[in-house]
Amino acid sequence: MFTGLIKDIGVIKKISKNSEGVEFIIETKKLAPEIKIDDSVATNGVCLTATKISGSEFTVQAVHMTLKKTNLGDLRPGNKVNLELALRPMDRLGGHFVQGHVNGQGKMLGVKKLGNNYEIEFSAPAHLFKYIIDEGSIAIDGISLTVAQVKQSSFVVSIIPHTYEHTILHQKSGGESVNIEVDMMAKYLENFMKFSNKESHLKNLLEDHV
Repeated sequence: MFTGLIKDIGVIKKISKNSEGVEFIIETKKLAPEIKIDDSVATNGVCLTATKISGSEFTVQAVHMTLKKTNLGDLRPGNKVNLELALRPMDRLGGHFVQGHVNGQGKMLGVKKLGNNYEIEFSAPAHLFKYIIDEGSIAIDGISLTVAQVKQSSFVVSIIPHTYEHTILHQKSGGESVNIEVDMMAKYLENFMKFSNKESHLKNLLEDHV
């Protein structure tokens, strides 16, 4: 579990394909001392497990399904990625609960600077819009953000300078892909309602046959 508050920008040092998918070696001088083997590290919003540690670098494995669902397969050596270590029980929850389970990919459509802040518009897969609401939480490349406006086929977030400058958002341009994770509470509510409706329907059927 993560909070969506990025703690460092890592650098992809090496990429190796294998039968399981792709292995990434990532450099992070700030976080490396805290990472241990088997630790979960959110990488552009994707929960990956550290398999090796060497100095300021750590290694993670992305399986084929992860590469299919996220933009990690587009990474190249030298690219930068958002990093966050797993939430500890004593940590402050400054963002929102982020699982590191990407629901789909979208694209950055444009950036507007309004005073010191930035408004960024993103596209998203059509099936995710039922989870996206004004003032709701959403994770973009692992960054906890608040939705400012939902449009017909896109949504807008408002970002303060600190978040913009201390994540990879300031390096992205229009048309680039992003990983999207919707608010997990919306998905749980949807699942609850689905089963609640089934139970209600079953109850009515039984009563009709009594």
